[in-house]
Amino acid sequence: MAREFKMPDLGEGIHEGEILKVFISEGDHVNEGDPLLEVETDKAAVEIPSPFTGIVEKILVKTGDMVKVGEVLITFSKESQAQDKKKSGAIAKEPKPVAKDTEEKAEPSEKITGSKAGQGPVPASPSTRRLAGELNVDLREVPPSGPSGLVTAEDIQKFAEKQKGKTEEKSSKPEMPSPEASEDQPRKTNVVQLSVPPLPDFSKWGPVETIPFRSLRRATARQMALSWSQIPHVSNQDLADITKLEAFRRKQKTKIAEKGGNLTLTVFALKAVVTALKAYPYFNSSLDTNSGEIILKNYYHIGVAVNSNEGLMVPVIRDVDRKSISQLAIELFDMAARARERKIGIEELQGGTFTITNAGPMGGGYFSPIINYPEVAILGLGQARMQPVVRQNNDGNQEIVIRLMMPVVLCFDHRVVDGVDAIRFTRMVIEALEDPEELFLNMI
Repeated sequence: MAREFKMPDLGEGIHEGEILKVFISEGDHVNEGDPLLEVETDKAAVEIPSPFTGIVEKILVKTGDMVKVGEVLITFSKESQAQDKKKSGAIAKEPKPVAKDTEEKAEPSEKITGSKAGQGPVPASPSTRRLAGELNVDLREVPPSGPSGLVTAEDIQKFAEKQKGKTEEKSSKPEMPSPEASEDQPRKTNVVQLSVPPLPDFSKWGPVETIPFRSLRRATARQMALSWSQIPHVSNQDLADITKLEAFRRKQKTKIAEKGGNLTLTVFALKAVVTALKAYPYFNSSLDTNSGEIILKNYYHIGVAVNSNEGLMVPVIRDVDRKSISQLAIELFDMAARARERKIGIEELQGGTFTITNAGPMGGGYFSPIINYPEVAILGLGQARMQPVVRQNNDGNQEIVIRLMMPVVLCFDHRVVDGVDAIRFTRMVIEALEDPEELFLNMI
């Protein structure tokens, strides 16, 4: 029997990918670890290596195909199994005959449905479990469609829709609240479900072309829709006088460049943000609506939005509080370059606690960024411009001076933090950026 190579699980929340390249041909001999395919997921483009040595019998995918986790991509000939046994020094033996009913019982992860489910945990990714909790679905009641009995997000959604249909059929009358019910118990309400109407035929009015909506662009759309629908966004805007900071940056940027880094304003913002996060820890948290808990994170992994030709990516700089300005400048420069080339690892895009997005290099001013769910805040920086500013001089009189002013916007989740703390948080970031000496004193 041919040996099957299936689409592996490439990380939490990743259920499919697009085939970018096929490195092998049918009949090729490959060694364990040789690249077979390049696959673009929602997160990044990754090369998938061969898990064993053998001869390619059949390639079931081509460039441009969308494949799901668990789908067979390549088959290897029987010789591959023989070579693997020879390589491992195994003694070839004829397998003992197995009764048909025994084979069926031995199938990996018996299908978990209804009350016949076993006592062990249901195979499902953390993101699928969260979705089940949000939709009030018992994982043990969901028929799995994934490999080895894995319950997927699609399984959860289909099951929830069926349950909703059954509930609606049972009664068309609204449920009246019980008079004995406590006032602090949640009351059932009729929620209006809006279905998206189909688009018109745009070709009736002129020529059109279609572009596949997939990979990174689709992932961005899904993430933004999730964040906007789940988080009540509020923004606080202000201006930072970065005249002194820019003078320091220009003075030191050549030294940093010689070390392989790029001393941008974002690098200083990383340190300023950590200073504020330590003073206001709720901005470094996530809200778990299922458990009714706020998860405070005692680490500072800051995501930085990077624009690529395919869309937005957010590599995560870990332990920002423990790194120097030079280290951050070098690390951010490297990660941003690899993100633009789609050569960054999936793990480098995960685990962020707060995000910074700098639209200044593109000429952007004030804007309202969308929070990167499940974080609770994001800081947006606009382009710094020379502006007339009214200040008090040493004599106590007012004067107009020209200063380099940068727009700063903090968007936050109003369920977790209030406006007064958002203002204080923003002011702390601004004060750190306005005074480089103060920034350096507080960055440890």
